[in-house]
Amino acid sequence: MLDNPLAPPWLIRPGDANTLDQPLWPATARRTPSGELEIGGVVASRLAADHGTPLYVVDEAYARARAGRTREAFVSAFAAHGTSATVYYASKALLTTEIARWMMEAGLRLDVASGGELAVALAAGVDPARLGLHGNNKSLAEIDRAVAVGVGTIVLDSVAEVERVAAAAHRHGRTQPVRLRINSGVHAHTHEYLATAREDQKFGIPLADAAEVVSAIREHDSLRFLGLHSHIGSQIFRVDGFLEAARRLLAVHAELLAGGDVPELNLGGGFGIAYVVGDEPPAIEDVAAGLADAVADVCRELGIPMPAVAVEPGRTIVGPAGITLYEVGTTKDVAVALEDGGSAVRRYVSVDGGMSDNARPALYGADYAVRLASRSSSVEPVLVRLAGKHCESGDIVVHADWLPGDVEAGDLVAVPATGAYCFSLASNYNYLTRPAIVAVRDGAARTLVRRETEHDLLRRDTGFDPTDDQGDTE
Repeated sequence: MLDNPLAPPWLIRPGDANTLDQPLWPATARRTPSGELEIGGVVASRLAADHGTPLYVVDEAYARARAGRTREAFVSAFAAHGTSATVYYASKALLTTEIARWMMEAGLRLDVASGGELAVALAAGVDPARLGLHGNNKSLAEIDRAVAVGVGTIVLDSVAEVERVAAAAHRHGRTQPVRLRINSGVHAHTHEYLATAREDQKFGIPLADAAEVVSAIREHDSLRFLGLHSHIGSQIFRVDGFLEAARRLLAVHAELLAGGDVPELNLGGGFGIAYVVGDEPPAIEDVAAGLADAVADVCRELGIPMPAVAVEPGRTIVGPAGITLYEVGTTKDVAVALEDGGSAVRRYVSVDGGMSDNARPALYGADYAVRLASRSSSVEPVLVRLAGKHCESGDIVVHADWLPGDVEAGDLVAVPATGAYCFSLASNYNYLTRPAIVAVRDGAARTLVRRETEHDLLRRDTGFDPTDDQGDTE
């Protein structure tokens, strides 16, 4: 077997291109005796036949298990130091009414960041007291609704929001619990667009201004200050950034105790997952234990009680539980010139989706893996680039991986670790309809969100005649 010089250094040519490398895939993913991919006891061909492609598939049992495991990790780690931990599911990762219910049944709370996410949570029957509202530019209507329904906490992201939330709470005769989001200045080891605590950006207030803003919060009888909040970024493998953020916030937390109660500290989320072979994110138990030990150590140094702690993971819960199924259309070998004057071949495998169902590669240069799903093959692997069908050269789903050399039109392929931020970022670019989301468990599949139809797209167009049957085509 010869390596392809176009392959990135981290991508090792597999001995068997049919292998499902853990931990990229959901726990129930396996090859059937016939070679087909099966998840949750349901084979890929059945999912595609019943629900079409592209198709988001979520391993329900695995998502629920990861939610429970995450909660247990943080509760246990902080209980060992004599304090409590609350886990909010960051719903921006993936939200449907059913998934909201899964999180509630696992004992988590829910973090929402818009009026729309709040509406989904309420439609799911989530107790508003178990919700936290985020957002750097909450509208007056969003604030008013959150206060009116009794949202458990609102994260204040600016000085202006102090007055806005206080006024809404006064109007509704409520005392609204709030947190204050702090820009800690910690530079997380992640993509520039995913680092959310650097100095020059839209989120939070500077650490140096925290005492003044908290004083303003405490002047309002309609507000109850819970504590500081930090979120340093997303898809982070190294724990040191979280530890430094905790250290910086606790120093301010200690000063704030002189002016009143500060019952909690929220350290946000952003814990990373494996997307490709070689990714080695820390186990969530290790993350939780590291944070708990660090918070305990700093509190001991400062001579203050250890606060209750809250965290907001999303990707680490649902990301590994999801895959996306596609059908292959065109394959094309492209000769690429090399610096030494030679050339190498990259095979473009185009599928029936793309950046409209997974924007992360185009946004962040994110890497993913891919495997044949409708069959296995003993043909030698070739280096492929999985491309979408949109009118953009950057419409890439998988930049580089190995597939059997006989991959062809009509094959189903699966991309793992797409449970987070794929459906959430989906669009209708080129008027593609957004895929369905299907949950699989114990050999059964059920639709969580139905596939869009062209009629769905056209009915918002005021020039469309809804009696025109052409609008009903999927």
